Amino acid sequence: MDWTRILTNVAGEAFAPATAAYALAAIGLNVHFGMTGLLNFGQAGFVLLGAYSYAITAIAGWPFWASVLAAIASAVVFGIVLGIPTLKLRGDYLSIVTIAAAEIVRIVSRSTSLTELTGGNSGLSGGDGFKKSFEALCPFPDGTTTIWLWTYPNCTSGSWWLRVAAWAAVAIGCLLVWRWMRSPWGRVLKGVREDEDAVRALGKNVYGYKMQALVLGGVGGAVAGIFYTLPTAVQADSMGRTMTFNIWTILLLGGAATVFGPVLGSVLMWTVFMLVKSVLRDLDLSFISSTQSEAFSWMLVGLTLMLLVIFRPQGILGDKKELAIDVR
Repeated sequence: MDWTRILTNVAGEAFAPATAAYALAAIGLNVHFGMTGLLNFGQAGFVLLGAYSYAITAIAGWPFWASVLAAIASAVVFGIVLGIPTLKLRGDYLSIVTIAAAEIVRIVSRSTSLTELTGGNSGLSGGDGFKKSFEALCPFPDGTTTIWLWTYPNCTSGSWWLRVAAWAAVAIGCLLVWRWMRSPWGRVLKGVREDEDAVRALGKNVYGYKMQALVLGGVGGAVAGIFYTLPTAVQADSMGRTMTFNIWTILLLGGAATVFGPVLGSVLMWTVFMLVKSVLRDLDLSFISSTQSEAFSWMLVGLTLMLLVIFRPQGILGDKKELAIDVR
């Protein structure tokens, strides 16, 4: 077993663009659930809308920042449209509605009637040109660069430039959440999470605060969608229910209502997943195939989530006094 190769791949997964994208999506979900108590099980819908909005406008020739604004605008509109009829719901009812809304977005985006716009079942590949505007901003020279054990292109897919930009976005997201949690606005959100009736009795517009949290967290998901698809392609089925459950696992693993919990959760989840998958493949066991080894890795993710909810619902960095899982 080549442990040097395995550990290099595992460590590289810790700062991969997909890891950063999931951290961003979990930061957005942290605004929903950790700060406000909203059980949003449709975060993948925001990720999908952000990815498609960016890709479609970039293919149309829009500048990079204009495409980013289009992704943010789509998340804002979706958040408002979703929030107007649903934010008076609580607990399980809100989670059911949000996961249904995300599924509607996914099914519509892969519809054959929208093939010219979204690519239908095939989605939008890198050859369609949605990566060009981002790569054109690369400040590094063409070619590849080796830093210690890792060699990646400087500007093209999966590049150092993409990694720097993605993790810079994560840092900005953490900074914003840190500032919001300590602001009067953030304290109202915590009040809504704990007892929205008491906050309403104090004269606060609970519905308005929930809407703001839903939109802002959705924007985090939309930006995550950009970085999630830039290394590969935009494909609707890769941003479905499984993605939402992965984001929840990441948030609960790191700790909801914390600043760095989503980042720690994302890094831990994907490095451990890569470690288990790589070890099982190198062992070349006769009773388990490569496909089955990946499925087994996902089983471990599910088991981890179960054990977390049972024994440490606040997560690794979370404070039990600050937040305990209660969906009643």
